[in-house]
Amino acid sequence: MLGLILLGFSLGLSNFAATIGIGLSGVTHKTRVWVGIIFGFFEAVMLVVGLLIGSSLSKSLDRLGNYIGGGLLVLVGLFIFWEAIKIKSHKINKHKKEAKFHNLLLTGIAVSIDNLVIGFALSFSHLSLLLTALTITVVSISMSLIGLELGSRLGETVEKWSEELGGAILIIIGIVLALGYL
Repeated sequence: MLGLILLGFSLGLSNFAATIGIGLSGVTHKTRVWVGIIFGFFEAVMLVVGLLIGSSLSKSLDRLGNYIGGGLLVLVGLFIFWEAIKIKSHKINKHKKEAKFHNLLLTGIAVSIDNLVIGFALSFSHLSLLLTALTITVVSISMSLIGLELGSRLGETVEKWSEELGGAILIIIGIVLALGYL
């Protein structure tokens, strides 16, 4: 069980980092709920799909998964960065802003790609599918929500540039993920 919790922690680090970036632009109650639902859903689904498909494709998708996930994070980060600059150029007043659903969806998919590969690898073990999926999902959701709150607190102190910083963090995480360091 400790091994599953540690695995969940390892997989949840990308969620933690990504949600810090999301939280920097401010967090509403609705954003918290959607982050929990979307990130939890994709963490569980990708893991279960990986477990069900098996390890036959894990070697061929290993690096590709990093590139896909990293690329999606970079694109979402660039989009958030671009939107923040566009908002500032139109002098739109913003306070706590709700994260856009499609950005959360893309980020949730991007940070859960690694679960697909882990699912392939775990398909050889004799672990319970339900226990594995639940443990990793709960740990990942917890880390996502902690990262969101941390980002929100940091966002209050760096609010002037928080959205640009959040987009930049997602871009950096995407590059690090694509290079295989996360």
